[in-house]
Amino acid sequence: MTASIPDIQLNDGNHMPLAGLGLYKTAGSAQATQAVAAAIGAGCRLFDTASAYKNESDVGAALSACGIPRDKLFITTKVWNNAQRIGDVSGAFERSLDRLGLDYVDLYLIHWPVPGCYAATWKELERLKASGRIRSIGVSNFEIVHLEQLSRISDIVPAVNQIEYHPLCARTALLQYCRSHGIAVQAYAPLARGAYADREVLKTIGAKYKKTAAQTGLRWLVQQGISVIPKSVNPDRIRGNLDLFDFTLTDAEMDTISAMDEQLHTSHVPEDLLGTDWNKP
Repeated sequence: MTASIPDIQLNDGNHMPLAGLGLYKTAGSAQATQAVAAAIGAGCRLFDTASAYKNESDVGAALSACGIPRDKLFITTKVWNNAQRIGDVSGAFERSLDRLGLDYVDLYLIHWPVPGCYAATWKELERLKASGRIRSIGVSNFEIVHLEQLSRISDIVPAVNQIEYHPLCARTALLQYCRSHGIAVQAYAPLARGAYADREVLKTIGAKYKKTAAQTGLRWLVQQGISVIPKSVNPDRIRGNLDLFDFTLTDAEMDTISAMDEQLHTSHVPEDLLGTDWNKP
């Protein structure tokens, strides 16, 4: 039996689960229904999608049929780069909401900090939040320079910064900055696309708790208060990825895993940002 998944409190007073299901590359109604059902059965209530994933309609239908009251679910989606460039953030949000079949989302993120656009996008997210159709607003793939830029143009601090984070890619300085400013960090690609599944360090530590290397790496994250959204469409893997809350790593084990960091990025900058200074203010 999977232990209950705890929440963390965001800087706006809302709560977000420490573990959920990432729906990147989940394709088609059958896959979405199977993945959502497996996650729900394992106690998951957080589901992360994006307009760029092209699956909001399938995800929305699966969530509608899952049998869990809407107010018990935490649903995230994101605004893509082209909508930022053409100034259609509000329209993009409305289309996402329609595809999901929802009256509101729990978290709406700027997917990437598009140069020259993301500050205006943030101001639009503020207006959408004020309308009551978004509970919390945040960002994804933002570096410290982007977060500092937002602080110069807005008094509203992002509730969440969703970034790649795992034992092979510890974003320590960014994590510390977010913590000092009350921004929750959420890890996408927390399994590093399987890159540490066979690492002996994690297998050895995991064996002590009857856990896999993947579960051990995920536990290292949630034990730091970092929310995780591993993606999978395999029901057994989904259940395993959420089974993280019935053991605790020692301080020495946490330090050993932290020492694995090699700044390995398994995600990629979108093609439409290549050649730009997207990682500058």
